[in-house]
Amino acid sequence: MAVVKILNVVGDSTKSWDDAIQNAVAEAAKTVNNISGIEVLNQTANVKDGKIVEYKANIQIAFRVDR
Repeated sequence: MAVVKILNVVGDSTKSWDDAIQNAVAEAAKTVNNISGIEVLNQTANVKDGKIVEYKANIQIAFRVDR
């Protein structure tokens, strides 16, 4: 039987929400092995002078635990 853990992370980017998600996964992959999937929970942005200056994505990363 496989055991899967869930890690909650926030990614950010000055380009797009997709880039924020990619950044979160890439950063997590530096220290987490066996990533099997993600779920995007929320997308937000910071606005300055009427323009989006930072995109943020709250995601859950699923990874299999080796025994």
